[in-house]
Amino acid sequence: MQKILVANRGEIALRVMRSAREMGIKTVAVYSAADRDALHVRYADEAVFIGEAPSSQSYLAGEKIIDACRQTGAEGIHPGYGFLSENAAFARMVREAGLILIGPSPEAMEVMGNKLSAKAAAMKYNIPMVPGTEEAITDINEAKQRAIEVGFPILIKAAAGGGGKGMRIVDAVSDFEEQMQLAVSEATSAFGDGSVFIERYVSSPKHIEIQVLGDTHGNIVHLFERDCSVQRRHQKVIEEAPSAVLTPAIRERMGKCAVDVARSVNYTGAGTVEFIMDEQLNFYFLEMNTRLQVEHPVTELITGIDMVKEQIRIARGEAISFKQEELEIKGHAVELRVYAEDPANNFLPDIGTLQTYVIPKGPGVRVDDGFEQGMEIPIYYDPMIAKLITYGKDRIEAIERMVRAINEYQITGITTTLGFGRFVMQHEAFTSGKFDTHFVKKYFTPEVLQIGNEEEALIAALVMERLLNAGKVAATEVVVSEGSNWVRNRKEL
Repeated sequence: MQKILVANRGEIALRVMRSAREMGIKTVAVYSAADRDALHVRYADEAVFIGEAPSSQSYLAGEKIIDACRQTGAEGIHPGYGFLSENAAFARMVREAGLILIGPSPEAMEVMGNKLSAKAAAMKYNIPMVPGTEEAITDINEAKQRAIEVGFPILIKAAAGGGGKGMRIVDAVSDFEEQMQLAVSEATSAFGDGSVFIERYVSSPKHIEIQVLGDTHGNIVHLFERDCSVQRRHQKVIEEAPSAVLTPAIRERMGKCAVDVARSVNYTGAGTVEFIMDEQLNFYFLEMNTRLQVEHPVTELITGIDMVKEQIRIARGEAISFKQEELEIKGHAVELRVYAEDPANNFLPDIGTLQTYVIPKGPGVRVDDGFEQGMEIPIYYDPMIAKLITYGKDRIEAIERMVRAINEYQITGITTTLGFGRFVMQHEAFTSGKFDTHFVKKYFTPEVLQIGNEEEALIAALVMERLLNAGKVAATEVVVSEGSNWVRNRKEL
């Protein structure tokens, strides 16, 4: 492949294009009406307009993307994550058009895209499973009896689900029928598939995932684990690698299980096998994501492997460039997803213009973003602005660098998750490693951010007063970053 089209936008499009450029591969961007001036459009060698702002008319329009390949002579398509990245029908369209999808086969996507078929595939290799039903619920009375056998609380889950949709926790048998009907209704609405199943509810789970790579020569390796337990609305906000709680023996067992799950569908490309882990460090298969993950940079930093380059090489028919025994964990990495969201208002999206946008720099800091100062955050897409990643020789240094980087990150004009990220980094439950997927519910309230906001307002007012009195600056020019030391140092000014 001498030219690839990146069927995505924002930071992931730029991240893919940069690796491709290092490999001497030309890139094609696609863009919607909302992204005419986006950074990924400017960075690519060529760019093709594919439709209006709604993703259904642009980034989800597979025919338009394939047509853009024909127009530009692109031989392969990298789907990034989200949009069409796990769409088996699109993967088939790509193959039928004589193009190369930089990703797994449509058959692997189909099996792993449904939680029940994924469990069935994994069971062939005796992968640990949470006790529950192995098939979709068809008879509510039989399901209720099975739930009693499994033991309450139980979890009703959509077979085709994700992101917490079609999911219900049931604490007592008297609530089972009502909650199942709600889960079926939500699953049908969200995915067009009302199939649900039940499994025992793990009350204090950690979310641990294993990165895998497979090639067309039968080689499958894992690149260790990531802990993705800090979540809001069942979606990840903070990830780290390696986990603070895994022992070498557990890591080896989980890695072997992840490789076996990938082997069960002859997996090629990058994928992630996800597990939940209980308080006794027992782990159970959850699902497999058949694409590059948002949190892949933490794995790259602790292994030194460029995941995108490996994806491209595999898609070209090359073998994985390293062997399992050559990999080792070096240091520690933490990632914060910087969303245009208001943590004090249930993490609801916030749109607007980036009036100030200055990224942190310095040792061990990486920012994958797709914005610059003055740009608007579109309402049509995921509200993630950037991925802020820090790396250190150990977990303590990585966390310390994250706090420093958050304090240096300057964003005004919209509300972001930066303050929430700082709260997490400094909370004892996180620093000790003794946290689970209920971290937000257990520890976070809007009030913990209010104190910081009031201090920042005071800082801004004091800075403004001092500079105006000195006649040094007009009021509209003052920008005070979060975490400013000005209050502590003002006596020395």
